[in-house]
Amino acid sequence: MFDTRDCPLSRRSLFAGALTCAGLVLATVPWGVMAQASPEGMATRSTSDQGVTIKVTPKSFGSPDSRWEFMVVLDTHSADLSDDLTRSATLATDEGRTFKPSSWQGAPAGGHHREGVLTFDVPAPRPGVIELRIVRPGESAPRIFRWLL
Repeated sequence: MFDTRDCPLSRRSLFAGALTCAGLVLATVPWGVMAQASPEGMATRSTSDQGVTIKVTPKSFGSPDSRWEFMVVLDTHSADLSDDLTRSATLATDEGRTFKPSSWQGAPAGGHHREGVLTFDVPAPRPGVIELRIVRPGESAPRIFRWLL
């Protein structure tokens, strides 16, 4: 057992030391890392149009120069989901950069329910806002899913 009466440091000194350490840790954590862990930053976005619902959930907003992954779910009761997401999706940043997906790992084209992971290689610098845009056959405007990083 530790006897605090023999300790030369007061409780106030220990508390001040702990606060200083916590401040140093917060000062050294990149703000982008803190933002990527926020519930808002990782929230699912959803749109429904012409009987097709698309839900997108970020799996990973990694650091720049890494892969970013999005779980994509397409659902319908009436249409055939023949979308080629590696061709119809783009990731756009608030600085005007756009990226095509590097891969799709999931259900193949067809059917009434598809889900998988859409992956992008994103170079530095880290954007402040991103938009995943999916152009669907027969729809006049792309589906847009937006996140503040």
